[in-house]
Amino acid sequence: MIALSVNVNKIALIRNSREGNYPSVVDYATTCIAAGADGITVHPRPDQRHIRPDDVCELSELCRSTTATNGAALEFNIEGNPFAEPLRQYPGLLALVEQTQPQQCTLVPDSSEQLTSDHGFDLSTSGEKLKPLIATLQALNVRVSLFMDPDKKQLDLARELGVERIELYTGPYAAAQDKLRLFKNYCEASRHATDIGLGVNAGHDLNLHNLGQFATAPGLLEVSIGHALIVDAIEMGLAPAVKAYKALLDQPRN
Repeated sequence: MIALSVNVNKIALIRNSREGNYPSVVDYATTCIAAGADGITVHPRPDQRHIRPDDVCELSELCRSTTATNGAALEFNIEGNPFAEPLRQYPGLLALVEQTQPQQCTLVPDSSEQLTSDHGFDLSTSGEKLKPLIATLQALNVRVSLFMDPDKKQLDLARELGVERIELYTGPYAAAQDKLRLFKNYCEASRHATDIGLGVNAGHDLNLHNLGQFATAPGLLEVSIGHALIVDAIEMGLAPAVKAYKALLDQPRN
């Protein structure tokens, strides 16, 4: 079964447009879990444009005290740039992870100036700098995933760093006119990652129109979806949207 982790950043973004705590990120995450989500993802940034440090703490408690509808333990996944400096109330990614002890931490090479994540790590330049950070996270018993492009040589470097998983950046696939051609590249990368012992996650711009195909990628364990799911929830309602994404992931595979 491919797990669905719902990214609730967009709920926080809406809340932050007004003072107060409406809509409540925790309440909406609870709805996602009740509708069948296998986990909750957050991507805090130093500018706190959406998820804030106190949200991370509250969602960690929610996930720790709740089980998925299938009875399995709920996964809490914190994404972020490990090199981003602390800023005001933002203590830094590793400090948040140490405080909240998520099941997974996905390291992403995004800068504060980026609107959203738009590329994977180039480990030929950042690998050595990542090594001690990965060791620190693993010492906390947190599974480490690296945000990566579907490049076999880069995936080999990820394996050398000793991480447990990679998350394939699926933005180019979602934007492609000829999705089938590009999907073959992702399948080759996913198969290669699995062959060398890496678990495979995926995320970015996956939606109800392209997820069904992408979910057939070999070895895929988990997808993280936020923006498209929340947009669909405006029309469908949040619980039906989560169930629609789960239905695509739960389809029988050949």
